[in-house]
Amino acid sequence: MDLRKIKKLIDLLEDSNLAEIEIKEGEESVRLARTPRGGYAPPQVQHVPAPEAAGPVMPMQSPVQAATGGRPAEPTGPALPDGHVVRSPMVGTFYASPAPDKPPFVAVGQAVAAGDTLAIVEAMKMFNPIEADVAGTVLAIVAENGQPVEFDQPLFVIG
Repeated sequence: MDLRKIKKLIDLLEDSNLAEIEIKEGEESVRLARTPRGGYAPPQVQHVPAPEAAGPVMPMQSPVQAATGGRPAEPTGPALPDGHVVRSPMVGTFYASPAPDKPPFVAVGQAVAAGDTLAIVEAMKMFNPIEADVAGTVLAIVAENGQPVEFDQPLFVIG
């Protein structure tokens, strides 16, 4: 099934009140769900009142919050170079090469054209090619070979 069709299905699911979409084309099928099968229910959170203090209760602040005027700090991850970020269209396992004994599809500094295969993401025993959607030079490879990736996680930066 075409990766663009799957992206459109994800957008359709996000924009609707549907909990699940399943599409079959010949022998291939794709099922997208907001919750796993079996009716997952989030854990119940109970509020337990704290014992009364002798004086006024001041909310605790971390040193970072105190330094930023009470606002929580933004999560800091690895800084990405400026350029077009290619993100994972799905949850799966990232592979930089077509096979363990083969060289990677691309390397940092390599020129790529729109449509060139950059990597593969394996999801549910299907190997999905990740293609460059712009032409340019690979500035960074963010994901690690053989590691799990999340939906919308940065994989490459192309400049």
